[in-house]
Amino acid sequence: MIIVDTALKRLAQEGRPIRVGLIGAGFMARGVALQIISAVPGMRVAAIANRTLEKAQQAYSDAGVSEIRTVETVRELEQAISCGVAAVTQDALLLCKAAGIDAIIEITGTIELAAQVTLEAVAHRKHVVLMNAEVDGTLGPILKTYADRAGVILTNADGDQPGVMMNLYRFVKSIGVKPVMCGNIKGLHDPYRNPTTQLGFAKQWGQKPDMVASFADGTKISFENAIVANGTGMRVGKRGMFGPTVPAGTPIQEVGDLYPLEAMTEGPGIVDYVVGAMPGPGVYVLGTHDNPAQQHYLALYKLGKGPLYCFYTPYHLCHFEVPLTVARAVLFNDAALAPLGGPLVEVIATAKKDLEAGEEIDGLGGYMTYGLAENSDTCRAENFLPIGLAQGCKLKRAIPKDTLLTFDDVELPPNRLCDRLWREQVALFHPEYSTTNQEGNNQ
Repeated sequence: MIIVDTALKRLAQEGRPIRVGLIGAGFMARGVALQIISAVPGMRVAAIANRTLEKAQQAYSDAGVSEIRTVETVRELEQAISCGVAAVTQDALLLCKAAGIDAIIEITGTIELAAQVTLEAVAHRKHVVLMNAEVDGTLGPILKTYADRAGVILTNADGDQPGVMMNLYRFVKSIGVKPVMCGNIKGLHDPYRNPTTQLGFAKQWGQKPDMVASFADGTKISFENAIVANGTGMRVGKRGMFGPTVPAGTPIQEVGDLYPLEAMTEGPGIVDYVVGAMPGPGVYVLGTHDNPAQQHYLALYKLGKGPLYCFYTPYHLCHFEVPLTVARAVLFNDAALAPLGGPLVEVIATAKKDLEAGEEIDGLGGYMTYGLAENSDTCRAENFLPIGLAQGCKLKRAIPKDTLLTFDDVELPPNRLCDRLWREQVALFHPEYSTTNQEGNNQ
């Protein structure tokens, strides 16, 4: 969005910066704070909420901010904002309620807390940027419904692979090429990776082992591609996607033939991925064109003779681009990536090992489950359990390794907001499956 930089400079000149509230102070959130504070004119981090205050303070201090005020009430937060003083708090909902904050960036990787934050923020007419594919891929359509009713933007973020894919998809459509696949380039996919196997990598980069494990076991890419499908109208071509592995360094322009052409062209298109291709970890869009004259031009411009034309972005820069999403939402009412309507692709919980009756399922990137992308109609017909709701569920029976979990296999924890929102989402977008059996046993 080239126009964003000019708009932000104008705000800086006028002394009217966009005021951002950050929810979370982990590895990626600290990067976002650093980027806004050090490199983005016309925007400031008004407050940071985190369960551990020291980490919220560190996010500011790492960016060179020395005056930091701890607040415990909405009034105290609003006073800090009006004085231009950086504020930290343990109560995320304060940022959602306080006047003087224009947009919330949610970067916790949680489901329950993120849902609470999103609802509270949109209730107070604040735009919400989800740097959180997990909650978006589980509850994005119903959360977007609430945002639409409030007249605010709910969007995933530029910079991470889903946002980069969506920007590329919009570009490809804008030049008259029909996108038939949105793809993600991976370096590794092993569904049995866990926090122990990924501990060394996590330590090397200062990240959490379970988060890194969710990248490796396919859960993260399933969520990322699900939200791209929900934002484009695409589907998956098969359960878990095709996901071919190619020799390391294979040019991305050579992978199109590895997917069934009919899966891409006979329908709304598909989301998928490839392992080992270059440039990694970028993204790609495969498209078609039915005009012979334009096909001739595309061949002249070195995109080949078709029928598939490969467009790619060779990198994704995560936190560097998130401020652009904030500006797009606040200044232009434009979402980088948001559901078109109801869920089209879901991420379902699958046993990573043999599971025993009575066990409580651990979190994403844990030892017990991995996620597979599947078309939503199939998920509801088969009563599959979304992996975003799986944590804390108690198993009612033994589940063999690699078995897909259903709602019938588990007891849901009581009184969770995420389960209530899930029931609303099913009732709104899949009313034919809106029954007690389909949506859990503790309505």
